[in-house]
Order: sequence, then structure tokens, then C-alpha cells
Amino acid sequence: MLPYTEFRILDINAESLGVPTSQLMENAGRVVAKVVSEHYGSRKRILVACGTGNNGGDGFVAARYLKRDNKVSVLLAHPAGEIKTAIAREAFLAVKDLLVDNVKLADYDLIIDALLGTGLKGNLSEPYSGLIERINQSARPVVAVDVPSGLGTDIMVRPTITVTFHDMKEGMTKENSGEIVVMDIGIPSDAAKYIGPGEFVLYPLPSPDSHKGMNGRVLVVGGGPYTGAPALAGLGAYRIKVDLVRIATPTRSYLPVAGYSPNFIVHELTDDILTDKDVPRVMELIKRVDAVLIGPGLGNAEETLHAIREVVRACDKPLVIDADAITAVSEDRSVLIGKAGVITPHAGEFMTLSGEKLPADYDMRRKPAMDLAKALGFTILLKGRIDVVADGQRCKLNRTGNAGMSVGGTGDVLAGEVAGLLSRGVAPYDAARIAAYVNGAAGDLAYQTFGFSLLATDVIDCVPLVLKQQLDKYL
Repeated sequence: MLPYTEFRILDINAESLGVPTSQLMENAGRVVAKVVSEHYGSRKRILVACGTGNNGGDGFVAARYLKRDNKVSVLLAHPAGEIKTAIAREAFLAVKDLLVDNVKLADYDLIIDALLGTGLKGNLSEPYSGLIERINQSARPVVAVDVPSGLGTDIMVRPTITVTFHDMKEGMTKENSGEIVVMDIGIPSDAAKYIGPGEFVLYPLPSPDSHKGMNGRVLVVGGGPYTGAPALAGLGAYRIKVDLVRIATPTRSYLPVAGYSPNFIVHELTDDILTDKDVPRVMELIKRVDAVLIGPGLGNAEETLHAIREVVRACDKPLVIDADAITAVSEDRSVLIGKAGVITPHAGEFMTLSGEKLPADYDMRRKPAMDLAKALGFTILLKGRIDVVADGQRCKLNRTGNAGMSVGGTGDVLAGEVAGLLSRGVAPYDAARIAAYVNGAAGDLAYQTFGFSLLATDVIDCVPLVLKQQLDKYL
């Protein structure tokens, strides 16, 4: 059973794989008609009640198939309203001659509910609330299309049968949906297996009324032995869209990081490496942000690894644990108890954390990633030629990216992108899959100009292009 949003993601991913939403609508209407015919036979008086969205479009297609052997009428919830999508409008034109108004539901043998689709919240308004009440009071068999209209709201259709597509929808039960018939409508298996452009449905668009700080504040704890890593991570966070990036970095790397970009708020720590003396300072900074990335460039000195564990143990914000911080928590995984966030290992770090060597086959990496995520209570973003994103219950693969991204720093950028999304309130699993796709797609854009000679900074520069391209297209 999947959340409503996942089915919108599947639709978009299917379209990106060559199966247009119009074909899915055609298939959906056809299987609804098939189920109706199998359960109720032919020569029936059927009313198809349709909304103005794609759920209504499924109803129009079903009406077209059913009219061959039945007397079919189509009722629009908004008779004068504009049908919202081009594919639903096209489906409507084929059954426009079946349109009726001011109907008596008692005149029909069967009602098909194609009023409203998934993801509704709150109270329904007219004309839907009144029409749903009439349907429920009609004493006629009702077949709901995909979900009973109003599911999850204060008033909903009470169907005899629900014909749902691909998989059951969140919240559906026999009590509220009647007999549930799951039908395949041709969504490619890869649409569910791989992260795709549909994941941008989960991207949080900034409010037009937002001000500084409302769109995420990130703290990067990094640097010391390595000066570039925290800066690259900070830029990754900025480019995925956050408002403020703070970087807490040891003395040795303070000037290089501070001089790298005027966009950073840089906080100098006490020593040349992160030590326990800096933990109180870091904890004070954590109070001022929405998510924390720890690890890039910190090094693996014993004092540093201990300090990392103390920060993680005390942190009450979503965490991204990357690079040397993975080594630190692998020595005492109990520091992760009660925390939430994303861990971003490559294959070697995964073995350090889990004690398990990964198989070369990327499909076979799904299970160990799922097992580790479940054991730790963290989302695992396992980096590789094909990334594996798992949270212990769900798992998807990401195939954006190219061999040029083996250059140093691209993992730091990715970690910053994940932290940026966490700071915007995106759930860890969703933040990991969006960031994995964006980072790889930005690398693919950079490859078009620089080939295998691309740099991490080239990937950063391409992140806004990926976001604009996908958000303009799908949102």
C-alpha cells in the first residue's frame, strides 16, 4: 500500500520512460469497464459521475467502453466548469453526446464514481459534497475509480467495488472501499524501481511570502585536514535551495573556507582539528539551524571521531552523516538511537559501518542497504555507479550520473544537497532520492560541456539548471 503522492510520481516516471499519462488513462478506463462488465453484465443503465481532473478522465474512457453494451450517461460535477487537463478534455470529447444534467439516480442500475482522485484533505465543498451524499443515499451499486471520492475527508463515497490501479492506495480498507480490485494499467516496473523526474513532486517550492531563514538553515561541521569539502557541501546546500548555510570548521581550515565564498557564515573552532572542546560550541550552533551535516573533511584522528560521536549523540535536528563521520559512528552505532536522517556511504564506508562486503551487482545491493537502514533507523544513500536509497521499508535505485563524477568533491556536494532538503522539512528518504537524482543529473549536464574532466564545482553550477528544468516541466 503506497501513499497517494507515490502514484503521481509513478505517472511522471512512467511518462519519462515512454508511457504517456494519456495511455495510462486509456488503460485505466478500459479496466474499469472490464470489471464492471464482469460483475454486472451488460444492458445496464449506468451513470458515470465525473470530476474535472484525471480521475474524471478515467471515467470518460470507461463510459466510452461501456456504451457499446449498455445505456450510459455521463454526469459532470461542474457542468459549466472547465476540465482541467488536456488528456481528460480529449477523453471527454469522445463521450460528450452522453452528457446529462439534473438526473434521478434511481433511474440507473449502477453508478460509477469518477469524481475525485487521491490525496484529498479537509472538508469537501459543493458540488462534490452534495453529489456524494446523493450517491450514498441512492441504494444503487457504486463502482469507484481508483479511490472512493472523498477518501480521507469528512465525506466520501461508500462504494460496492473500488477498481484501483497498480496497488492499493493509502487508507483504503474493505470497510471504506468495498471490494478492492487491483488492476495493472501498464506502469513500467522501472517507474517504481528507479528514481526519476517524478520525485520532484516531493520538492518543497518556496512560498512567495517567505523571508530569510524560512527556506532552510543548514550547519556543516567539517574541515580541518581538508579545506574544500565543507565549502563544496555548503554550496551544494545553497544550490538545492536553502536560505542560510553556516560552517563550523577548525582553525586550520577557517580562512580557506571563509575566503571561498561570501555566502557562508563561517564559525572558527578552537583547534586545527575538531575535538571535544568544540562540542559545546557546535551544539549552540545547532540550535540556530534546521539540519546538520557532519563529516566532510574532518579527518579520522581519534579526538575528532570521539567529538563527532558526542555531537551526534546530543543532536536533536535531522542529520546527514557523511565521510569521516561514518567511521566515527561505526565505532559506536548506539549514538544513532533516537536520531533521524541520512547516512551517505560509498561501498568501502558501507562495509565499515555494517561489516558486510557489498556484492558487485547493484540490484543485489538493495537487501543489505535495506537491512542496514532498518537496523540503524536511518535512510541509507549508498553511492555508486547506481545509487541505492533505502529506509528499511522502501528502496529505489538512481541511475543518473557518469564516470566523470569519480572526481573528488561530488560526494560532498551530494551530502550538502541532502542536508538542504532535510532543512526544508523533506523526509529523509525523500531528501535522499531527490538529491541523488539531482546530483547525478547535474553531473550529466556538466559532462556535456567538460566530459570526463568535469569538477565538483561544475556539478554545483548545474544543479540550478536541473531544478529549473524539472520543476518547470512537472510542477
